[in-house]
Order: sequence, then structure tokens, then C-alpha cells
Amino acid sequence: MPTIASLDELTDLIASRRHLYVRWSLGPYVDLAGPTSRDGLTGVELPGLSANPLDVEEWWGDRSLRTWAARRLYDYSHLPRIRDGVVRPWLLHGREAARGPDNEPLVRDVRPLGWIAPEVIEQAEEEIARQVGAWGPLDRH
Repeated sequence: MPTIASLDELTDLIASRRHLYVRWSLGPYVDLAGPTSRDGLTGVELPGLSANPLDVEEWWGDRSLRTWAARRLYDYSHLPRIRDGVVRPWLLHGREAARGPDNEPLVRDVRPLGWIAPEVIEQAEEEIARQVGAWGPLDRH
């Protein structure tokens, strides 16, 4: 699978197509063997893979697409740290089938597009650090 090597490359992909998501996991080869996720609290099997949408919302207006992409990655950048470094982000195209217990999209008809390199996460963190407001990842731990 190819690797997305820069935040600018990811931004260009987001600009050129819709229905892109980022998933933090062991990867598509593991995930697509049984394309469902489980609710961490109850263990309930969910009807798709939990993922984070990258499509730009209309309310974002003409603001920086690079900042949008950075924020979408940064929100979950803590996952490798709390999961012993075994999860990695990867980009996928898919169809939202439902919403999970955290209101996250549950995606079906998944087509893997590429790994997201660690350097992209570093660039996202740098982009977020340049913003006016204080912000942190959505870390429950």
C-alpha cells in the first residue's frame, strides 16, 4: 500500500475527492478480514469500521484546507501512544453505513488508499500549534 508522505499531499487528496476517512488501527489487511468495529465500552459489534471523516464541512468556508486536514489528524493522534504504538493511521475511501456510540462514522465498502506517514502527523501537530486557540487531542486517558 502506498504511503501519504506529507500534510500537503493529504490536503490535495481531500481537495480532489469526497468520502475519505482516516482510520487508526493495525491496518486494512487486519480490518478488512472482518470489516466491523466493536464498541470499547460494551463490546457490541458495530456495522462498519469506525473512522474519522475528512470531508470538509460547508461551515468551514474558505478557511485553510491544510488546517482542516491537520485538525482531523490531530484529534486522534494520541492513539498510538495509548495503544503501545501498534496502531497507525491509514486513509480510506468508503460509504458511511451508520454512526457509532461516539457519533463516529461507521464505514462500509472500504477501499484502502494509503498509510499516513508519521511525518504527516508531526506536520499536523506543527500546523495546530500555529493556530490561535489552545487545542489538544481527544484523549480520554
